[in-house]
Amino acid sequence: MPPRRRYDQYCSAARALDLVGDRWTLLIVRELLAGPRRYTDLHADLPGVSTDVLASRLKDMERDGLTARRKLPPPGAAYVYELTPRGRDLLPVLHALGKWGSPELAEPRPTDAVRAHWSALPLLAALDVGVGVAEVATEDGEFHLYVGTEDGPVYGHGPAPVAADARLVMDAATCAEVCRGEMGITDAVRAGRVTVIGDGALAKALRE
Repeated sequence: MPPRRRYDQYCSAARALDLVGDRWTLLIVRELLAGPRRYTDLHADLPGVSTDVLASRLKDMERDGLTARRKLPPPGAAYVYELTPRGRDLLPVLHALGKWGSPELAEPRPTDAVRAHWSALPLLAALDVGVGVAEVATEDGEFHLYVGTEDGPVYGHGPAPVAADARLVMDAATCAEVCRGEMGITDAVRAGRVTVIGDGALAKALRE
């Protein structure tokens, strides 16, 4: 493997890019914000990455203190990768990067892969009305969000493992508009484009 390239500039931005500037690194962080993932799960949700590149990036991230690898207890006995606190601190970076890139999200290109949970981070940023667990359902699939959490996973795949404070049902077009910042989540609820189910504080705040 060739030696890792660095900018060798005494600048905080350059130092940050030394760690996360390689292609795929921040997208791996995006996936691991859902909690511990197996290598095969990461590879499945990062279409286009080669096995060699993914293995290399994970090794670099572990060396740099962004991720850790551990073995699950039996009967799982599989290795999983998870973010360290230093790695989780990249959440605001991904929020800012996603907001900056949102104007590029017009209609999906014919070659674009689509995963429902790729809307999790922009929706999480839009849900600034309370704290709790929100389930989101679109025609592309389901995922859940931990709104206002300060540690641990910030989203997950499929229905929530605990009772959700609110369940949000919307079509993909509405989800995309909210993710692009073209419509606020409460405005979408008032317009009847998002159905809110539940009696938790988060559900009530979304209906106000």
